[in-house]
Amino acid sequence: MFIKVKLPWDVLIPAEDMDTGLMLQRAIVVRLLDAFASKKATKDLGYFITPTILETVGEGKIKEQTGEAVFPVVFNGICFKMFKGEVLHGVVHKVHKLGVFLRSGPYETIYLSHLKMSGYEFIPGENSMFMDENMSRIEIGATVRFVVLDTEWREAERDFIALASIDEDNLGPF
Repeated sequence: MFIKVKLPWDVLIPAEDMDTGLMLQRAIVVRLLDAFASKKATKDLGYFITPTILETVGEGKIKEQTGEAVFPVVFNGICFKMFKGEVLHGVVHKVHKLGVFLRSGPYETIYLSHLKMSGYEFIPGENSMFMDENMSRIEIGATVRFVVLDTEWREAERDFIALASIDEDNLGPF
């Protein structure tokens, strides 16, 4: 689910980038975009997608040791976070005997266990897949509609892993 957020952040501007007027505004926006991209995700908000509107820029405070300025800013942004029970689409990128791994938006690790694919059997081979009696295939590159069973935040990687199922109506490959 996409979430609109309002975030207060501090933006660090090196002394050589401090100028007046539009150049300072540009430096603040560029640094904010860099910081937003590098932060990646948080447990509470999910993945940072994009800042949208820079609402306010506070008065900068100079750090005496470095000569850099810290500007408090408030901006709106968009984040993406999966919630339990949500139905989404993902693309299969790994197939194993015990299940498949999907990608959906910024989520790189969504696990769909073979136990949550009723009616599908593992077909080993060079291009392993899961197939049901109607010849419907779950293979690398297939798009699958799934329901989110749970998500887990991994602090070290600063990302999430999600568990999925297709054991409900209108779910599965399409």
